[in-house]
Amino acid sequence: MGSCFSSPAHSEVLGYEVDTINSVQYSNHTGYRSTKGQVLNSQDLEDIITGLRSNDLLHYSHLLTGYCGAKSFLKQVHRLVLELRGNGGVTFVCDPVMGDNGQMYVPSDLLPVYRDQLAPVADILTPNQFEAELLSGMEIRTEAEGLKAIDHLLSRGTKCVIITSMEVQSAVDKLVLLAKNKNGESARVEFPKIPARFTGTGDLFSALLLAWSHEGLQCACEKAVSTMHAVLRRTLKCALEMSKGAEPSVEQIELRLVQSKRDIEHPPPYLPLPNHN
Repeated sequence: MGSCFSSPAHSEVLGYEVDTINSVQYSNHTGYRSTKGQVLNSQDLEDIITGLRSNDLLHYSHLLTGYCGAKSFLKQVHRLVLELRGNGGVTFVCDPVMGDNGQMYVPSDLLPVYRDQLAPVADILTPNQFEAELLSGMEIRTEAEGLKAIDHLLSRGTKCVIITSMEVQSAVDKLVLLAKNKNGESARVEFPKIPARFTGTGDLFSALLLAWSHEGLQCACEKAVSTMHAVLRRTLKCALEMSKGAEPSVEQIELRLVQSKRDIEHPPPYLPLPNHN
């Protein structure tokens, strides 16, 4: 459930039957200069839920949310999670898409809904560094601060928190994933920065993580990261070929998901970065 630029297709490749609800119906993703289309509100979502309910189809094993553009829609998602749990249980994976690099790109009134309603009932929460700061109210500049923010979110009800990418002051050439759950599992994955800006990586990561979550936290994170990195490397290579070495356009750097089908199905082995200290 979200903008669905990438997650349904590769979830299906990995063996999940997916029913997609577009929270927005846009001409293109928001990485482009302009975007036109419609934003679904709570009544739009309730109409779809009513149709599923009336046919006794409101039974799902997982619910994955991504980009949402309206506060009323998010509040309806919260009610849906509670109803699905009453129908026999559901694993709720919440990607709290709000912004990145210090800037929000959704209305600010979505933050309280994510923080106070959706995050506490999420089985898996996948914020980036900036979103984790927003949800926890804490500044994150080190791994220790990242773990403190994770502990805060776990204390408020979330079962597993994964900060999908962190820039740490001690390493300018790499990113770090940090994760922890209430069962005592933790995970840490390092991966090199790729010098480009991509759109849709959060959707991709959350769906991959959902698909591999049954294999344990560290393994799921490693498989999601290794697949993600393979997709991004291929995307950048193709984009630079199209741009003849110049900075690629937004269109040229669209994620190469179809070309990466094998990496999605069979994640490359995760190779930890060498320690140069």
